[in-house]
Amino acid sequence: MSMCRKAYWPLMLLLALQPLWSFAKNAPTAATAPAIPAVSPRDGQHDFDFNFGGWNTHIRRLQHPLSGSNDWTEMNGTVVVNKIWGGKAQIEEIEADGSAGHFEGMTLFLYNPQAHQWGMYFSSSDDGTMDQPGIGEFHDGRGEFYSQELYQGRSVLVRMVWSNIEADSHHVEQSFSVDGGQTWEPNFIGDLTRNTQAATQAKTPAVDAAQQQHGFDWQLGTWNIQMSRLLHPLTGSKTWTPLNGTVAVRKLWGGRANLAEIDTQGTSGHLEFLALRLYNPQSQQWNLLFAHSNDGILNTPALVGEFKGGHGVFYDQEPYQGRAILVRFTFQSLNADSSRDEQAFSADGGKTWEVNWINMQTRKKQASLPGAEVSRPTG
Repeated sequence: MSMCRKAYWPLMLLLALQPLWSFAKNAPTAATAPAIPAVSPRDGQHDFDFNFGGWNTHIRRLQHPLSGSNDWTEMNGTVVVNKIWGGKAQIEEIEADGSAGHFEGMTLFLYNPQAHQWGMYFSSSDDGTMDQPGIGEFHDGRGEFYSQELYQGRSVLVRMVWSNIEADSHHVEQSFSVDGGQTWEPNFIGDLTRNTQAATQAKTPAVDAAQQQHGFDWQLGTWNIQMSRLLHPLTGSKTWTPLNGTVAVRKLWGGRANLAEIDTQGTSGHLEFLALRLYNPQSQQWNLLFAHSNDGILNTPALVGEFKGGHGVFYDQEPYQGRAILVRFTFQSLNADSSRDEQAFSADGGKTWEVNWINMQTRKKQASLPGAEVSRPTG
């Protein structure tokens, strides 16, 4: 369980203060140098397996970090963690209450098989935005994850530590450092004990007068999908490749978020990715984020938009082959049993758009997810 996620912690390479020529002078030759056995990076894909299931949590939060304060508040609640991609990812929902009020949070854990590290992305239901990730790994049963963020306008290092891991309990602690990691001040402490019933307890649907909160209700459930993907966007290419598979969509936060798991196969290979949609009650818009199982990295920035007149339009700006372009994602032709969505790029500020991805979906009527109510699109 986690409450704060920000950007990568920079790594420093420390070199001894010795003239470079002396390294070359004393370096062993190829004939005399001892053979160094190759060491394969440790595969940590299953390090978070202990986290699956339901938990009771007791939380202590420091009210005013980095101020010398010792004023802590306490909260009690539940945590539910579900498996994604056979364990290469997981989604964690946190709900707690205390003297400071009600709290709902979510953490997306993504394993990067190339770096052999985990990224932890956190969001609060207050604004539906996703923080930059804390990045790290486990050694000897202890997980340490680092990031950098602004706190009250000042850059601080953030450390999340998972420890005391047993089958039915574990400990989580977040700390800040303002001296480059020499000292750390804890500001969030969570102790979790297993609750087998928490994972099956239905969440109370979130109450919100805005219809936008229900913009994705039509997609809850399981679908067959046919994809067409343009191989070389913005080059004049007309070469498309097909993929076919399934999409499974489950609600989170009682409906103010949802997760779509996409699994397809085609001539270009196997494509496995997820789409996380987070509702922002302040702007009454949705944030769309994507991740691919090959690298376990959540795309940023998010595509932002909303549903109007029965269809949804979402935009962002991102680099593509060294150039900044606009990206548009649209959901259209929506009904209870079928839909179409498209991705398009623009290299001229939105004057023209080239569609490069088309998805056609039809509902699998007998394979819908438990509790996945079906309704027609609103907005």
